[in-house]
Amino acid sequence: MKFISTRGNVAPVGFIDTVLMGLADDGGLMVPEQIPVVSAQTLSSWRGISYQELFLKIFAYYTNDEIPYEDLKKMVETSYSTFRTPEVTPLHKLNDTSYILELFHGPTFAFKDVALQFIGELYSYISKKHGEIIHILGATSGDTGAAAIAGVRGKEGIKICILHPHEKVSKVQELQMTTVDDSNVLNLSVKGNFDDCQKIIKDLFADLEFKGKYHLRAINSINFVRILAQTVYYFYAYLQLSEADAGKKINVTVPSGNFGNIFSGFLAKKMGLPIGKLIIATNENNILERFVRTGEYKPGDFKATHSPSMDIQVASNFERYLYYLLDEDAAQVKAVMDDFKLNGEIKISDELLAQVGLDFAALGVSNDQCLAAIDKYNKQSGYLLDPHTACGIVATDTFQEEGELAITFATAHPAKFNESISLLGIEQQFPAQIAQLFDREQHQVVIENSEAAVVEQLKAFF
Repeated sequence: MKFISTRGNVAPVGFIDTVLMGLADDGGLMVPEQIPVVSAQTLSSWRGISYQELFLKIFAYYTNDEIPYEDLKKMVETSYSTFRTPEVTPLHKLNDTSYILELFHGPTFAFKDVALQFIGELYSYISKKHGEIIHILGATSGDTGAAAIAGVRGKEGIKICILHPHEKVSKVQELQMTTVDDSNVLNLSVKGNFDDCQKIIKDLFADLEFKGKYHLRAINSINFVRILAQTVYYFYAYLQLSEADAGKKINVTVPSGNFGNIFSGFLAKKMGLPIGKLIIATNENNILERFVRTGEYKPGDFKATHSPSMDIQVASNFERYLYYLLDEDAAQVKAVMDDFKLNGEIKISDELLAQVGLDFAALGVSNDQCLAAIDKYNKQSGYLLDPHTACGIVATDTFQEEGELAITFATAHPAKFNESISLLGIEQQFPAQIAQLFDREQHQVVIENSEAAVVEQLKAFF
């Protein structure tokens, strides 16, 4: 297995080089040369195995034996030992036709923990075994930053700097990042929105001289290992179903802002996972919904919502899907992305739009709809949804047809977004790990929205 860039100007490289490259050196995103296919017989043989065992089986298709099995097994066991449930990502039955896949049982109560606990261990392993200096640079709309910091804080040979949009994440998300006082952690609070933070990150990674000099490594989902680690819970969700339910048409709904989580589902499906439609749930920053409906990919006006982790207009993983939509034609992908950088929009043909409609459905959920769903399911089922998962449930209920089974991803614990939930008069009990954050001192640097301001901080930190 070798990995290549969506823009075609990177020679095929192995697994570890892909991890270290993060953003491809030509500005594209790394993808496997060929996607391996899991046979129905093999998939059936995986039924009943643990999450950790499943992880190892899926990664075996991609790692090229660059990491000895026992070393990888130890990393996986360490990564998921911090989760509060042995299933890691348990499946909760909401009603006769609908399930919730709970992805919030990791250290920071968000789905990002599932991949980032492993990536923290992987970077630590590479640093020790290969003598690599690891300087992680990432942007977050709230959850990635906390999960990434939790995955690498205090680890030898690693420093991490996370950019987050100033006062545009929830208070708990902010505290989870900024109450960490480890010397290898730097939090930069940028006076802008997430798209501003993400653009600075991508521009710095595209500066190959700067990237090389400061040993920059990616923790965002521009790094293919984030995508691959997330495919595991798609397979695990399916394998937790009864054989009777597994035989039905299964649609999966994913709250999505940066397109990474939903692309992991697209990859899992191409690997042979027998699921139906992938449903993208967005909020009022609905560029992905507009693309699925009209074929136009064009950022709109930024809106602050009750689901801030999805307050994103430019989805960095969209290019990976575009690569497959354009029949893996890297030259065409490069031309489209160059035009997008110049003109700020992409418009696909009706023929390609028809294919998009086969791959995805999408719904932009309003703030009012989001809150109504939280209230409805809290009263009817006694199940408290966080605002992102609530957007997912609205999309599930909109698209589900008779005879189909739905799995909606619960991407965060509701305690992380109490500002929104409290608007409904709902009082929730905070987990102890979250409640204690409010008494801790914060450590962050508030900076202007400019690449120069970030570079100044990085040079002093790294």
